[in-house]
Amino acid sequence: MFEILEPKPADAILKLIAEHQNDARAEKVDLGVGVYRDAAGNTPILRSVKKAEHWLVGSQESKAYLGSRGDIVFCDAVERLLFADAAEGSSRISTVQTPGGSGALRVAAEVILRANPNATMWVSDPTWNNHVPLLGEAGVNLRTYPYYDSDTNSLRFDAMLESLQASSEGDLILLHGCCHNPTGMDLSVEQWQQVADLVVERKLIPFIDIAYQGFAEGVDEDAYGVRLMYGRVPEMIVTQSCSKNFGLYRDRVGALSFVAADEATAKTVDSQALFVVRTMYSLPPDHGGAVVSRILNDADLRAEWLDEVSEMRGRLKDMRTLLANELRKSAPDHDFSHIERTTGMFCYLGVSPEQVERLKKDFGVYLVGSSRINVCGITAENVSYLAKSIASVL
Repeated sequence: MFEILEPKPADAILKLIAEHQNDARAEKVDLGVGVYRDAAGNTPILRSVKKAEHWLVGSQESKAYLGSRGDIVFCDAVERLLFADAAEGSSRISTVQTPGGSGALRVAAEVILRANPNATMWVSDPTWNNHVPLLGEAGVNLRTYPYYDSDTNSLRFDAMLESLQASSEGDLILLHGCCHNPTGMDLSVEQWQQVADLVVERKLIPFIDIAYQGFAEGVDEDAYGVRLMYGRVPEMIVTQSCSKNFGLYRDRVGALSFVAADEATAKTVDSQALFVVRTMYSLPPDHGGAVVSRILNDADLRAEWLDEVSEMRGRLKDMRTLLANELRKSAPDHDFSHIERTTGMFCYLGVSPEQVERLKKDFGVYLVGSSRINVCGITAENVSYLAKSIASVL
């Protein structure tokens, strides 16, 4: 049976990580890593998470199954985190706990295809490199809309709106809630409002993937698009990850929320989601979700967590400013000001694939071929070397 299979290429980012690890140069810089790192290069366990885990160890009395929905208290808490007061007593929203944001995306795809086997989803060009495999390989028909101009390092917003005029009623549009991956360029409040107008006018279904809530402007501010759409459309889908803002990468904590026009439809969609979960992975892991639930439902832990998210967001902004300032000195004839206009962990540096290869070969600076960088790889100690290396390949 297996002899007919052909090997798949290695994941580009995992390959890059291995190359960086095998590089003996002391001054090497890793800008390809996909996780948050502090100034010391560590991916820390948050203080609030540690406290919640200690509480769980002392209070949890069973490891019995939770059921396909997962932890109901967790689901309620992350609903409030996304939808705020609108989630209180709402009969339109249903949420299930999932194995990370990736699990949420795949379950969503399966439910979409049950509702419409010919569903079309519009995704930004570019988008997170796993969106297409998770959604397209499930069978969802994907089309792209323009989003980023690599020549000017800016949004192609007018082209985006124009492209979406070709959409049809019932099509889905995938939007990044904040911290667009890989570009770091987010819609402004005014642009979100224009997209909402288009969604309503063309009767599209917004599908919002929010993996970095709190890393752009703030936990509430970053949910603006979700809350705006909820107030304007009868149906929407939201996928959520707790990997970044809670630092729970390996615990695989995510959520999938469906919004329906009325309570009866919401219950039907919910039953379909639970059936998909049951036939796919049966039920989600408990530990990480229990940690998030404890943090969000304890006033002191929640306040500490918000402070920690603010610290991480501040570091990301500081490193952007630091790199942009160093590049102004090292490469004064080139404009890298777009770096400071981006949000979250990622942005495009704005160099060619050939220059990316030279950075790796000549200077031990590792980033993916598109020039996407994780600003967490920047530190006060390596930024001068990094900027000079970049200037050398321009």
